[in-house]
Amino acid sequence: MNKCLLFLVFSIFLIDCSTSRNKATNLLSILEINKSLVDKDLLKLMKTYPNFIIGSHDNYIVWSDSSLMIFDDKIEKSYEEMLKNPSIKDMFKYKYTPFILDTPALNFDPGRIRNEEFFKKMYGQNKSEVEKNLVTVNWLPNNINKKILVTKINGVSDSLQKISDELDTLYHLHKYIDNIGGTYNWRYIAETERLSAHSFGIAIDINIKYSNYWCWDNNNNRFEYKNQIPLEIVSIFEKHGFIWGGKWYHYDTMHFEYRPELL
Repeated sequence: MNKCLLFLVFSIFLIDCSTSRNKATNLLSILEINKSLVDKDLLKLMKTYPNFIIGSHDNYIVWSDSSLMIFDDKIEKSYEEMLKNPSIKDMFKYKYTPFILDTPALNFDPGRIRNEEFFKKMYGQNKSEVEKNLVTVNWLPNNINKKILVTKINGVSDSLQKISDELDTLYHLHKYIDNIGGTYNWRYIAETERLSAHSFGIAIDINIKYSNYWCWDNNNNRFEYKNQIPLEIVSIFEKHGFIWGGKWYHYDTMHFEYRPELL
C-alpha cells in the first residue's frame, strides 16, 4: 500500500466517527501488514492503549475522539531540553530492559521523560478529572491491608492489585513494601514545572526507609548510583506493566509507574 492510499483510508476513517471502532480494527490490520509505514514506537502505543489510540496519520496519533496529536516534533534536543519539552517520540529515547539490573549510564533514564499532554489525554486534564477515575487497591490485603488510590484507566488498579496480591505471600520482601511512600498525589516534581506521574494515579512509591534517590545524594551534580531494592520486587512490578525508577541514572528506587509501552 502506498502513502496516498493510506492517507485516503485514514481520511475516510476520520469523517465517519460513528463506526470508528470497527474501522480502527481494520486499520490496525492494515498497519500490521505495512509496519514500514508507521514508526515502531507509535505502533507500540497503539497496541498498548487501544481504547485511546486507534490509528495514526502521517506524523500524528489518532485518538478515539478523532483528535490528532503530533508524535515526533523532529527537533534535536539536549538531555535537559528533552526532559523539559519532549515529544511523544522522545519518551522512547532510552530503551527500558526488564528483568535485569545494570548500573545506568550517564543520563540513561528510560521512562523519566514524559510528554505531559499525552498522559493528560488519557488520565485527565486536571486534578478533578483524574480524581473521578481513582479507585481503591488493597495493598498487601492479608498482612497490611492498606487502602491506596490509583486510577482505574488502562487497568492500572487491576494490575497493581495483582502485584500486591503476589507480594503479599512473599514475607521476606515485606520490609521493602509494607510502609509505602504514596500513590496518587496531584503535584509537580520538586523544583520543576513538570507534573509527577503520581498526578495521574499511575505511580507508587514503596518504603522510603530502604530507598535511594539521586537528589538526596546530589553534591553539585555528582552522585554515585545506589540501590537496596531486590530485583525480585522489580520483576513482579515489570511483569504487570510497571517500570522502575531504579533503572535511571537519576535513580529513584522507591518509584514505580505504569508504562507498559516501554516494556
